[in-house]
Amino acid sequence: MAHDPLYETVIGLEVHAQMRTQSKIFCGCSTTFGAEANTQICPVCAALPGVLPVLNTELVQMAIKTGLAIQGKIRERSEFSRKNYFYPDLPAGYQISQFELPIIEQGELHVVTDDGNKKKIGITRIHMEVDAGKSLHEGIQGFSWIDLNRTGTPLLEIVSEPDLRSSQEAGAYLKKLRSILRYLQVCDGNMEEGSFRCDANVSVRKQGQTRLGTRTELKNLNSIRRCRCPGNPTLGRHLEHHPSHARQGRGPRLSLFPRTRSPPAGDSSGPH
Repeated sequence: MAHDPLYETVIGLEVHAQMRTQSKIFCGCSTTFGAEANTQICPVCAALPGVLPVLNTELVQMAIKTGLAIQGKIRERSEFSRKNYFYPDLPAGYQISQFELPIIEQGELHVVTDDGNKKKIGITRIHMEVDAGKSLHEGIQGFSWIDLNRTGTPLLEIVSEPDLRSSQEAGAYLKKLRSILRYLQVCDGNMEEGSFRCDANVSVRKQGQTRLGTRTELKNLNSIRRCRCPGNPTLGRHLEHHPSHARQGRGPRLSLFPRTRSPPAGDSSGPH
């Protein structure tokens, strides 16, 4: 669909960056990529009853370094919350994350787009959370394997304001953020291994309006190229519904680049 000059795209990004700690967030299990399945787990990251988790202080230090780099506000007190949802590769039945009191708030990032324009992108928050395991489907008929090696791996979720107006700006933002994390040596930025992943919240609204439209979340964008391209079919889907005020589905959609349409995904935005 051709771009409609009466409307503008509104994009906000949620980046999940795996921290380069030697051990997981609440236990001493290794975070080395590529190990044999289910060899880097213990009662803590497998969420067995009665375990006593201990917070990885190296993760906290990395979060503070990242917050300082994006000129964010460092909280003296932050807390963890439970985000409830049920996936086979999430043995606890909830994700340990931060909601009301994240460790970092109110940052910003300055980017230069492909056409040379400079723009400030607000960062709402950075919070610490645990990663889930991995479901394996390829080459398996009728069932899936579960690998819990990644369960409990420490992540920072970096949430931007909806300040991006094109997929090109989103790509510039991701490149700048990844370069900062690499420079700080807190994340290797390897998107193929899942160390740097992105979910994009996309909506449209009429030019000049301040109220945000109904958003669609594109999940699992694991390359800069994917983040620059999927907005086009999603933008078209929004414009098809917006003028007629028809109701469109709000919620997550899988990114299956280079397809021109993205199918719905399961919703993981359960209550905290």
